[in-house]
Formats: sequence, C-alpha cells, structure tokens
Amino acid sequence: MRVIEICCGSYEDCLAAYKGGAKRVELNSALHLGGLTPSLGSLIKSKQNTDLKIITMVRPRSAGFCYSNEEIEVMLVDAKALLDHGADGIAFGFLDQDGTIDVTSTKRMMSVIRSYPNAEAVFHRAFDCTANPYEAIETCIELGIDRILTSGQEAKAIDGKALIKELVLKYSDKIEILPGSGMNDTNAVAFMNETGVNQIHSSCKDWKIDPTTTMNGVSYAYHNEN
Repeated sequence: MRVIEICCGSYEDCLAAYKGGAKRVELNSALHLGGLTPSLGSLIKSKQNTDLKIITMVRPRSAGFCYSNEEIEVMLVDAKALLDHGADGIAFGFLDQDGTIDVTSTKRMMSVIRSYPNAEAVFHRAFDCTANPYEAIETCIELGIDRILTSGQEAKAIDGKALIKELVLKYSDKIEILPGSGMNDTNAVAFMNETGVNQIHSSCKDWKIDPTTTMNGVSYAYHNEN
C-alpha cells in the first residue's frame, strides 16, 4: 500500500487534504518557516471533523534544531498537550551543535510519546542536517523512532534520491523512510518506483491572499504584497 502524507499548515489545510482523499497529514503552523508547532485549536477541529491520522509538528521556532533547555522544556509540554488532544504522533528533531543527534533530548521526547498507546515518533528533516546520515539513522533506530522524514540531505528529495534509495535498501526493515520536499503529482510515482519507498510527504501548496496584508504603507507580507 502506498501512502501520501500531506503537510498541512492549518485546520483549513486538513479539511482540504481530507476532502482530497488523504489518510494521513502532518499538521504544522507557519509552513513558510518550514513548519512550526500548530495550535491546539487546529488539531481539535481537524480531529472533530475528519478521520485523518494526524502527526503534529513540535518545533518552537524557525532556523536550526539545536535548542536551549528552555525551548526543550516547552517542546515536551507541547508534545504532551497535542497528544492529550488526539494527535496520532509527534514529528520532532533535536541536534547537537556538531550536527549529531541530541540523544538525551530525543530520549526525553520518546518517553513522552511512548506514554501514549500507538502514538508514532517521527524524526523530521533535522535528519537532513546531520553530519553523517548513516550514524544518524542508526541512532534513530536505537532510540525507537518509527519514521524519518528526509530529502536525502539535499534541498529536494529528487536530488537526494540516491541516498534515499540506499537508506531504503539498508534500513527499511527497521525504520520507515518518508521522502519529502519537492514531491508532487509530476514526480511521485516515478520516484517511488525508483527508490523503493511506499510513502511520500507533500505540501501540494499554494498561497492564500489576504487583502489586509499590506495597507497604509505597513506590510506583513512574506511572499508578495498580500
């Protein structure tokens, strides 16, 4: 069975994915920043009005994945709150300054996730910033991670397909490999056939226009005027 996971940035996105036939989504906020922790409201409404499996992002800020103690504490509380309100899993990633996985923080997050029956643990594209992908995936396996979201340590999964294919060959019996970044209706089938993966992650994104974004010389834009 092949799975398409839709990367959603809101309750509206989850509804659109559900109506389009999706079975699993990754719920975020601020997709233009790479995806941050979503609001509880967006999760609650999505669970009330769809039967989607919802993996929720836990990421407190943009940029990298080497977090302060205070940020980590917030992430653990966020994860518990999201799981308490019906999240089916948590996508997260902790790195040390040298680009290796922060094992201590990952263990703490895994302890939270594993206290909920059937909740899934997903190590997100922080994996693509690790110093050694083979050491990183073996660490993830040792820590009990269920799935890795990766673009093969390239900006787009298409460019990282050689590494993805190798990871599938070596490790797919121990951990799920979920390619993401640049996956769409024009390349997904060929990519899956070539790499041997049975799932992909795609945002299928477009821009929402808000006419109040730029007014009176004041702008809150990040894409174009509105």
